[in-house]
Amino acid sequence: MELLQVADAVAREKNIEKEHVLEAMEEAIKKAGRSKYGHEHDIRARIDRKTGDIHLMRYLEVVETVEDEATQVSVAQAKRKRPDAKVGDFLIDPLPPIDFGRIAAQTAKQVIVQKVREAERDRQYDEYKDRMGDIVNGLVKRVEYGNVTVDLGRAEAVLRRDECLPREHFKNGDRVRAYIYDVRREPRGPQIFLSRTHPAFMAGLFKQEVPEIYDGIIEIKAVARDPGSRAKIAVISNDSAIDPVGACVGMRGSRVQAVVGELQGEKIDIIPWNRDAATFVVNALAPAEVAKVVLDEETKRIEVVVPDDQLSLAIGRRGQNVRLASMLTGWDIDIMTEQEESDRRTEEFKTRSQMFIEALDVDDVIAHLLVAEGFTSVEEIAYVDTEELTSIDAFDEDVAEELRERARNFLEEQNSRLENRRRELGVTDEVAAIEALTAPMLVKLGEKGVKTLDDFADLAGDELIEILGKDSMSEDEANELIMAARAHWFADEESGADA
Repeated sequence: MELLQVADAVAREKNIEKEHVLEAMEEAIKKAGRSKYGHEHDIRARIDRKTGDIHLMRYLEVVETVEDEATQVSVAQAKRKRPDAKVGDFLIDPLPPIDFGRIAAQTAKQVIVQKVREAERDRQYDEYKDRMGDIVNGLVKRVEYGNVTVDLGRAEAVLRRDECLPREHFKNGDRVRAYIYDVRREPRGPQIFLSRTHPAFMAGLFKQEVPEIYDGIIEIKAVARDPGSRAKIAVISNDSAIDPVGACVGMRGSRVQAVVGELQGEKIDIIPWNRDAATFVVNALAPAEVAKVVLDEETKRIEVVVPDDQLSLAIGRRGQNVRLASMLTGWDIDIMTEQEESDRRTEEFKTRSQMFIEALDVDDVIAHLLVAEGFTSVEEIAYVDTEELTSIDAFDEDVAEELRERARNFLEEQNSRLENRRRELGVTDEVAAIEALTAPMLVKLGEKGVKTLDDFADLAGDELIEILGKDSMSEDEANELIMAARAHWFADEESGADA
């Protein structure tokens, strides 16, 4: 009965099943028995769950042909002991209880401790696997090389140094609040991983401080953090009567200050979320004022123009403001001043005007009119509807037709020149047959030594974009072209395998 009492005490102390403790004890007794009678034997131990008596037994399997005399017995021999024995049965020989020596007792203790630890880890995993995303409170148990072991009461968790806020130091006994970002089943060591730098930690703190977020009236749409320094959080209200920013700030800033205090003074910008990307980006760049935005939805880039005196505020210290705004919105943000934009537009106007003057053999007045109407290339003029050109002041139908004719002639001459150059460079017709590649692109490839289909297939997506120019295509499109060019390799392999 003493053994059962010990098992009961260990189970209560470690908060695990008593059965797990008894199984660990049986494993330990079995190991000690094998040490005494020989490891080659199939020795098993059983503890009576009612009396606590220990039963040690040797098992012999009944087989047709004996291959291992220590664990097997022939049918004939088995029948002498038990007439009804058949193949697959086990003969069980009771063994005398063993007197645990010092070594055997130590081994048994190690096995029990190991098994209890395993059971404890399994219990912790089962209890916390569904709590990922929760914020928990705990006490610092120990600190090793900046990594903090946190006692959560019924489990231990680890808060790694890189998951702590900068300049944040803990000592034994400190209370700590953190976010469970991962729970893993590991053979040894911690299974519960905490973070104080994760964006969701800040979102969770706001949920605890702002009842409207907890109730679902206000929704947190995005969070971006530079841990310990600055953060931005985008919120929206599902009730038009409630201001989401005001609710998160609280009376005299009480709610946001509670979060700031927990995050060691991290400054927090609370941004109203907006479905319109341009409006959301403008909000996210607060406190800077924005004069104008230009979106490119294909590349997820947005150009933001700010007054000259707002540039440093929009960019922020070491680019922090624009970086956080980009993380929050999911858009790449390019910032320029009104003066820079004006200079760039003037330069673009001059460049495009000069291009039209040379390509279409027109004077600067017509060229300026075309640029002012938004035409950016000769191709647009060659294939645009006549009505679009005649809608420009001072352009009648004859002028429009003449411009289209000149544009087409220019493009034909240019394509002919580029085609000859492509052939001179040795770019094969197979490469030229790739539909997405224009004549100027083929010349660029040839100048970089990409001449055959195999040369093209050998490229990586980023290499192709580097050759053709960053605005030529997206990386996905480049990879698609390269994979299509590699198709003949796989076809050759399959035909070789068939042969």
